[in-house]
Amino acid sequence: MVHNKKSWRSKLSNYIALFLPGIFLLGLNIGTGSVTAMANAGAVYGMSLLWTIVASCLTTYFMINLYGKYTLVTGETALQAFKNHIHPGVGIFFIIALTVGVCGSVMGVMGIVADICYEWSKSVITGGISPIYFALFFISLVYYIFWNGKTQFFERALAVIVAIMSASFLINFFIMMPPPIAILKGLIPNVPETINEGGSPLLVIASLIGTTVFSGLFIIRTTLVEEAGWTVGDLKKQKNDARFSATLMFLISGSIMAAAAGTLYKEGIQLSEASQMIELLEPLAGGLASSIFAIGIIAAGVSSQFPNILMLPWLICDYNESERDMSLPKYRIIVFLISLLGLVVPIFNGRPVFVMILSQALNAIILPLTVLGIFYLVNRKDLMGVYKAGIKSNIILTVILIFAIFTSITGIKGVIELIK
Repeated sequence: MVHNKKSWRSKLSNYIALFLPGIFLLGLNIGTGSVTAMANAGAVYGMSLLWTIVASCLTTYFMINLYGKYTLVTGETALQAFKNHIHPGVGIFFIIALTVGVCGSVMGVMGIVADICYEWSKSVITGGISPIYFALFFISLVYYIFWNGKTQFFERALAVIVAIMSASFLINFFIMMPPPIAILKGLIPNVPETINEGGSPLLVIASLIGTTVFSGLFIIRTTLVEEAGWTVGDLKKQKNDARFSATLMFLISGSIMAAAAGTLYKEGIQLSEASQMIELLEPLAGGLASSIFAIGIIAAGVSSQFPNILMLPWLICDYNESERDMSLPKYRIIVFLISLLGLVVPIFNGRPVFVMILSQALNAIILPLTVLGIFYLVNRKDLMGVYKAGIKSNIILTVILIFAIFTSITGIKGVIELIK
């Protein structure tokens, strides 16, 4: 009996392990920025932009699968390929651009998580608990898990947090879901008319795409595939993992949009921050729904911090083609300093506007370059051999490239408007 119990646990553990790289990407992809973008779109335009999430998740699936396939075939990560087969400067550019984006994300994410916890704590303690203490707690938690140093440990810890996040948003979907007909109509591509102070629908579409189709996902994907020890014989396993990750991205993102569409959109209430959802949802959907949504946002924020703090050390290791030993003092110092950026917003009671605007601009520029990079690599016969991209893959990549350029131009225009 004991043996059977252990065998069952072992089989379950092995099954979950098949999807750990995908769960890691999900944690990176669904953060407070994604929650804000999806909730804002749902509040302003209802479910009419659901098709954008479908297109974004399909694009993300294709790209993470293609980048992963490149590593399976060649044994090289993305940065190694850029450095060895394009130009070392390309690899350095990606390191700088992604690091700036990550630093802005660490500040913004922890600021929102701490603020949500502070607002939540007011219902328990008069005056609430200072956001600084919440920020310190979550920064310490993430850094403690990082201290263990092994990717598998990160992934398993992240799997638990992502499970909490997923369950929270999916439960909320059933509590606050809009009419099914509205969901079905949202799958038909269209650009709604501009709503007063709701932001340009094109800019909203760009923000939805930008938070889902993230260059860092594709580059880190190659690192995770290499770390998992997968080879060209694991092509099917890699594809299933990519499909699992993209499917969950769609379900969670769609659930967040639906929660806002089913409540705020009906009341004509708009929002600009994820934290506003908590106080706005309570009178519309009840305390239980707002609490579940709060748990989801906190889990989303914490789950995105794991990949965020690891981004720079992993990129450095990839570029130098060195072992990813996160227990080395230099990497622990780098991660510690990046983690401390999470205190900026709670301490100074503000937003790192300049850094976040700069990171948005860099993310907008980097996406087409990420597509062009893999476009070039997978079409090289000397690198891919029989796995060289075919006509179908090249057509899809061309469409994605046009998609990325459109998103970039729209996103850059939006950043310029913010600066003005």
